[in-house]
Amino acid sequence: MNRRNALKLAASGLVGLYLSPLLAQKNVFSSSVSNEPFEPNWDSLAKYVVPDWFRDAKFGMWAHWGPQCEPEAGDWYGRGMYEEGSGQYKSHVEKYGHPSKFGFKDVINVWKADKWNPEELVNLYKEAGAKYFMAMANHHDNLDLYDSKYQPEWNSTKIGPKKDIIGGWEKAARKAGLPFAASVHAAHAWNWFDTSKGADKNGPLAGVPYDGNLTKADGAGTWWEGLDPQDLYAQNHPLSGTPSNNSSIHSQWNWGDGASVPSSAYSEKFHDRTIDLIEKYNPDMIYFDDTAFPLWPVSDAGLRIAAHMYNKSLQKNKTVQAVITGKILTEQQRKTMVWDIEKGQSNNIEPLPWQTDTCIGNWHYDRNVYNNKRYKSAKTVIHTLIDVVSKNGNLMLNIPVRGDGSIDELERAIVLEIGVWMKLNSKSIYGTRPWKIFGEGPQQASAGALTAQGFNEGKGKPYTAEDIRFAQKDKKLYATVMAWPENGTAVIKNLGTSNPYHTEKIRQIKLVSTGEKLKFKQSEQGLEVYFPSKKPEASYANPLEII
Repeated sequence: MNRRNALKLAASGLVGLYLSPLLAQKNVFSSSVSNEPFEPNWDSLAKYVVPDWFRDAKFGMWAHWGPQCEPEAGDWYGRGMYEEGSGQYKSHVEKYGHPSKFGFKDVINVWKADKWNPEELVNLYKEAGAKYFMAMANHHDNLDLYDSKYQPEWNSTKIGPKKDIIGGWEKAARKAGLPFAASVHAAHAWNWFDTSKGADKNGPLAGVPYDGNLTKADGAGTWWEGLDPQDLYAQNHPLSGTPSNNSSIHSQWNWGDGASVPSSAYSEKFHDRTIDLIEKYNPDMIYFDDTAFPLWPVSDAGLRIAAHMYNKSLQKNKTVQAVITGKILTEQQRKTMVWDIEKGQSNNIEPLPWQTDTCIGNWHYDRNVYNNKRYKSAKTVIHTLIDVVSKNGNLMLNIPVRGDGSIDELERAIVLEIGVWMKLNSKSIYGTRPWKIFGEGPQQASAGALTAQGFNEGKGKPYTAEDIRFAQKDKKLYATVMAWPENGTAVIKNLGTSNPYHTEKIRQIKLVSTGEKLKFKQSEQGLEVYFPSKKPEASYANPLEII
């Protein structure tokens, strides 16, 4: 962390609460938390303080799973299948037929989730070290994966698998003793499904409208007779204008740059659906895939949802134990919720707790990732976790689920390997807080800058034994050497006696994975730690416990 960032931290009114090494006790923030009810505005919501359970957990796992996983063709299938000439369009035509005849509503109908065993998967993730579990409640495809009062026909209990997906995940998480989170993405169906109103420009079906144009009256004699496709596609409105980058709707994510603005009825329906989710399943955490709160700034629906969730938790627990995450936040907005960085990491210690979310493959299951063995390795996941934790963050990791509700054997092997490292080394992760600096070594200098909501992961050089990441807990400093030092010696420059961060004499150093005491030598230039000749399992990251 450079001097400018250090000064910014020191000036922050919350840095003393969040980063002081003396504040490791439970409920240490309770005296600073207002017990006044929250109102649906930014100033009132800024009273929020992140609960300790989330800060201690550090590592969560996610099932980003719904009907778009059924084709096993990757992310944003419900949009891409209507984009003529795209890979998903071609795959869809080959597998199911033309999207004027077999649309996304029909993909939902063939999704049966017949191999889904939520208890087995949640227990697998718990064994791998996850301290909270998240399931997708809906995606931009607008299908609610729960018994939805305000999306009464287009939900997973009525069509497709005819199962309460969120109910099943929640029951499994509660049985495993894990906090339960739900991710909510449906605010964007309004313009995300624009493509479903199109038509081919070429070929024998040129000009034939896709099924996003259908209404309830068109369903006579079909499997969906009596259902209104517009309740799913939500396209009875003018389309968005062409975004400035001419290729993506990401620039319209905050309802600017030519985006079609949702109606009040649409915003209120989203609000009611989400409140219904909170009331029925009592999630400890809600992840919003939105710039700030959903539908902001064109509606205050998201602000009202947040106030409701915080007040509900306050009434039940005397302090707010709920967590809400959002993306691309202003400094004020970061006080009202947890900042989530998608597929990326901060490059500094953040004064407020934050989270990165990423996946080992694509968000939705993609058979090509499996066939080409392109999953992230357990080593990459562990390195990400350690780096994020050193900077005051949590890691939320998605394991893509197949359409049938299972995970493949390559994914399972990665999860199990993550569990090997966590069983040996998790004391250096759980319940820790950042140290004076997050680390040292050449890797950070190569790390990519954050762009948009994140997307800087994997842009730095590989970690070496020169790269160190720090965290602290119970008056112990954890220094993780990010590779096994093949010459037998790790050198930590910031623990040299002449270094300003070194303040106390070091009495003992242990290798966390084995408990073995290690010999060391401290000089003005640094701390030399002498590693054993035999490597422990999963030695690609090696925490040292320093007393």
